[in-house]
Amino acid sequence: MNDMAEKPQLLKVVDLTKDYSTRSGVHVTALPGVSMTLEDGEFVSVVGPSGCGKTTLLKILAGIIQPTSGQVLYRGRHITGAQRGMGVVFQSPVLMPWLKIIDNVLLPAKVIGLDRTAARATAMELLELVGLGGFENKYPFELSGGMQQRASIVRSLVHDPAILLMDEPFGALDALTREHMNVELQRIWLSRRKTVFFITHSISEAVYLSDRVLVMSARPGRFIRDLRISFPRPRDYDCTATAEFGDYVKQIRQLLVRHEDHNS
Repeated sequence: MNDMAEKPQLLKVVDLTKDYSTRSGVHVTALPGVSMTLEDGEFVSVVGPSGCGKTTLLKILAGIIQPTSGQVLYRGRHITGAQRGMGVVFQSPVLMPWLKIIDNVLLPAKVIGLDRTAARATAMELLELVGLGGFENKYPFELSGGMQQRASIVRSLVHDPAILLMDEPFGALDALTREHMNVELQRIWLSRRKTVFFITHSISEAVYLSDRVLVMSARPGRFIRDLRISFPRPRDYDCTATAEFGDYVKQIRQLLVRHEDHNS
């Protein structure tokens, strides 16, 4: 087998545009015709200034909002709404406080109509994978923030999606918990090999986790660099102290600063 052969293309975004009109009638272009691809099984992060359109793009991929123009192709098929093949994790875990953790993580399976016995077995396996074995009958308030977010990740995986869309999932956590969750997410990803589209404001987080980092400009957000990260996996957190890691972070930071200065 040729190791240099390309992986199958799972998702393709073609000339995607999103325009808004404010209440005062001002026209705003959030996305000005962006294009990108996700290959099967890769981890791709997006970094860029606040308000550049990162979350807008993710919501379009998730089918939460519709683009003004352009196409999203999933396995070569044009899609316009929510897909069973995608799971979404937001910054807040959004767990139902009146439901036990097992019932929270089984919500997608219930909505889709999966066999409850099989779905429960999958959920229990995933809870073990993320270190929540034995917590399935707890309520959200009994778990720490990091544990709640792990439950949210399990909920997004329980229906076996091909793509995991993550919008700053660790942004509300303290620094040490965030580092731990980065290590955990890499471990989960290596175990499950889902395609991950990960939005973050942390350049170092993006470099640590990703196969590729897409860098976006200020609004209207365009992709100004697609940077491939060459560190072997699994990655231990000591790699963040290496000169090579620092070079990646510096490249991305300089791109963002240079483009911000150019636009100011």
